[in-house]
Formats: sequence, structure tokens, C-alpha cells
Amino acid sequence: QVSLVESGGGLVQAGGALRLACSASGLTFSGYTMGWFRQATGKEREYVAAISWSGGVRMHADSVKGRFTISRDNTKDTVYLQMNSLRPEDTAVYYCAARRQNPTVVPGRYDYWGQGTQVTVSS
Repeated sequence: QVSLVESGGGLVQAGGALRLACSASGLTFSGYTMGWFRQATGKEREYVAAISWSGGVRMHADSVKGRFTISRDNTKDTVYLQMNSLRPEDTAVYYCAARRQNPTVVPGRYDYWGQGTQVTVSS
């Protein structure tokens, strides 16, 4: 049974930083592309970042480029999202997701999802 568990969310002031982590189990982590998505209240789920199984390919949405960084540690079966210079518009529930194929920005193409962690940025 595949399980993805996010952690690291919380309340932070604008300009602050948070590091999200997503711990995976029940799958061969090193064989999966991992993605981060977010969903604000009343909005659709949107792509944030994705990383290939080896970490050799990293992608970030334009809205977070230069502020957020995705990384992974295959020895710990964990993917991270370092979020710097946070803005109120970054407030959302952040989800990690996994798929066997190459990285994609399309949420529907991911096979497994975590339960999400809330990030709230105050102005």
C-alpha cells in the first residue's frame, strides 16, 4: 500500500521560509517522479514543482521560480520543497504526488497523492 505523508507546513509571515517534506512508503521511491501541487480555498489544484526519479530534471512553476526549490533524497524516500520569500498568495494546502513516468505539470497524470499540509502566509 502506497503512502505519501507531507509535513512541515504552518503559519509564517510574508518573506519567511518553510521546508516541506514528503515521506513515501510502499513503492520503490527511486523509480518515481515526484511532484508538489497546491490548492487554495475555492481554486483548482495547481502545479508547483516536479523532479525526476534521479533528480536530474527539476521543474518549477513560473509563480514560484527563484523562490521555491524541489529536491529529493532517495536514501530517505523523501522529497522536499524549500520555500523562501513566501507571499500571502502562496497560502494553500500543499500536496505531494508520485508517478512512474517523466515529470509533468498535469495533476491528473500522477498516480498517488498525499493528504496535504496547510501553508498559511500572513501579510
